[in-house]
Amino acid sequence: MRNSGSTPEPGGATQVRPRRKRRRLLVVLAVCTLLAGCGLVAGGYYFDSVPTPSDLKLPESTTVYYADGRTPMAKLGAQNRTIVPYDQMNDSAKQAIVAAEDRTFWTNQGIDFKGVLRAAWANVSGGQRQGASTLTQQYARIAADLRGVTYSRKLREAVIAWKLDDAYSKEEILGFYLNTVPFGRGAYGIEAAAQTYFGKTVRRDAPAARQLTPAEAMVLCAMVKQPEADPADPEGSPGYDPRRNALARQNSIDRWNYIRDGMVKLGYLTPQQAADLAYPDTVRPIDKDAGRSDLDRPTGLVVNHVLAELRETEPFRGKPDEVIRDGGYRIVTTIDKRVQDAAEAAADIRRDTAPQAVRGQPRNWQAALVAVEPGTGRVLGYYGGDKGSGADYAGWYYDENGETRGFGQHPPGSSFKVYDLAAAVRDGISVKQRFDSPDTKEFPASGRTKGSAAGPIRNAERAPCQPDCALWEATVASLNVTYFELTEKLGTAKVIETARQAGVESMWETVRGNPRPQRVDLRSDPADEVAKRFSTEVGIGQYGITVQDHANGMATFAAGGKRADAHFVRSVAKDDEEVWTEQLRTTDLGLDREAIDQLDWTLRRVRAAELGNGWDSAGKTGTWQAGQSTTQNVHTWMVGWTGALASAVWLGTTDGKPLRTRGGSYEVYGSTGAAPIWRQFMTRATAAMKLDPDKYRFGQPKFPGETPEPTRSAPPPATTAAPTPSESPSPSPSSSSPSPDPTGRPTSRPTLTPSLPPLPTVSPTRTRGPR
Repeated sequence: MRNSGSTPEPGGATQVRPRRKRRRLLVVLAVCTLLAGCGLVAGGYYFDSVPTPSDLKLPESTTVYYADGRTPMAKLGAQNRTIVPYDQMNDSAKQAIVAAEDRTFWTNQGIDFKGVLRAAWANVSGGQRQGASTLTQQYARIAADLRGVTYSRKLREAVIAWKLDDAYSKEEILGFYLNTVPFGRGAYGIEAAAQTYFGKTVRRDAPAARQLTPAEAMVLCAMVKQPEADPADPEGSPGYDPRRNALARQNSIDRWNYIRDGMVKLGYLTPQQAADLAYPDTVRPIDKDAGRSDLDRPTGLVVNHVLAELRETEPFRGKPDEVIRDGGYRIVTTIDKRVQDAAEAAADIRRDTAPQAVRGQPRNWQAALVAVEPGTGRVLGYYGGDKGSGADYAGWYYDENGETRGFGQHPPGSSFKVYDLAAAVRDGISVKQRFDSPDTKEFPASGRTKGSAAGPIRNAERAPCQPDCALWEATVASLNVTYFELTEKLGTAKVIETARQAGVESMWETVRGNPRPQRVDLRSDPADEVAKRFSTEVGIGQYGITVQDHANGMATFAAGGKRADAHFVRSVAKDDEEVWTEQLRTTDLGLDREAIDQLDWTLRRVRAAELGNGWDSAGKTGTWQAGQSTTQNVHTWMVGWTGALASAVWLGTTDGKPLRTRGGSYEVYGSTGAAPIWRQFMTRATAAMKLDPDKYRFGQPKFPGETPEPTRSAPPPATTAAPTPSESPSPSPSSSSPSPDPTGRPTSRPTLTPSLPPLPTVSPTRTRGPR
């Protein structure tokens, strides 16, 4: 039944059958006249191929939200459109558009008969082409994608409008129109326009203060006449956007007054109500960056990961991205706005909010930060670069074409030793067990001897405990000799498998003859097979991993050894129906309470991990040197956790060159580069999350099975003295100590072979033979 909605026919007009029949005769006459000029065959085609709204699938923007489900992160899609059903719209736009575009809408048969007859007569007489259309005809033109004022268009438009008027109620047609018509600034449909121009909504169930008012709706409906400026004369024909220029503002005011008069004539407003209305000066300024929200901001990288993740889910597998982008979906991500803000403030080193130590440094400096929620794997914050359309230094993903994207793998240096330590305590090796820890040491089984190309393993700096150090002391001092021996003792396969189980799914190996490291999926083969592709140097962080994987590994330890897959999507819905939701699963790393307590106990002694805000925190730094240099570094790391939040930070260069400060110094380490970013982020993020630190306290280890006098292997005589200059070994990969000695210098520094721009990656210190 027609006119059953909240916007009635003005004046209570009724539809009389004789009048309807008379108008049908008029349109038939008009059509026949047009057919005389266009041809009967064309006329038959138009009647047979008329599309109706049910045949159309309008592209509707997909909105990506932060984890609260309320704060938008990005709009996706070819058109900015959010469809709102007619009965869920308030009356403001319904009334204003009728007053602006078609005041006989509620009584006409969908066609401007006089306009059609004028066009028909002009066609046969050679007169000037005619325009004029009802709302129904305007919708018909949009629906059929008709362009240009031509006779054939006018005929088809009229026939579609006639068919629409027969098949649908006036309310349905008005709803079709309001959800379809362009309003300028890239907004299609009244809801997108309300949000774009006023930050409001047309939904009648929204709070009154957020609903579009009649005066605001009149401004929007004025723009339909000319949504955009004439590109041939943007200043002289600017349209009706009051923020475009002075002429456009005056056009808007004039059109607004015209609509207001129509509102009175149609009975939507009383004369007094109209007199009390004021033209709203609250139209938002034109945002030249409005289209950047999905690509050119840091969260654009999150969107890339969201799309990659959804492509692997059942609802979207094998489908093009347009299905997601133009499907009108509501995607709620795992990203916590408070955590994301803290991540960007700390890791975007171009901002004034970044730590002083890294702010204003050379342009080739780059940081990346990922934060993961322990126990769920939800990525709460992600910073891989300042542009979503640029390089991603925090991770990698598959694009729509199945191609890998991202620059997120970097040698982790000593930050990788957390996995060695976890493997050790899982095997019952106490962190108080002592190890032979001289300055240099040969490891014949791994090919690290004085006679080898790489030479023995060595520590760059001394620690007070040397040459006899407890494992925890060697961890804090980041002694490479100790950890190389530990890796040999555990076995490369066990260390890699521990990292994989914790969350490191990919590692990059260097293959002879290939200029770039190649990604190895650590899940693809059994650990023993995967380990054949890497050397013992894996234990001291030679092989690249991603910031995202590293953060997930830290989250596993923060959750007491319970690993959850890192992910970006919490839910997907359409029209209030759930399409997909996250699947939270955890696997047990096999660390008992004592092992976790020893891990926490050791890593909370790393000075760089101290937050000073009342939270128990644990962490590890890492540094990787440039080439064979012992003084220049190219990758610095800081990773760690509290019981509520885990994160990993990388600071390096975009071109693989050594980190050099604006003052010319190469003294950049994990403790001085990445660590200040990590501490600032963790301090501010935990504060913003408003959690109680007393609920996340670390346990105290009991150190069971500890012997009064731990035994250790005697050091080989050749390594008890420093080598002579002629015997000086080539530097080995290492990492810096997170804790400076009293002189202020790190107690250990790493070395590596040159990286390959633009990917800041490295080759191993010794060449493996072909596999």
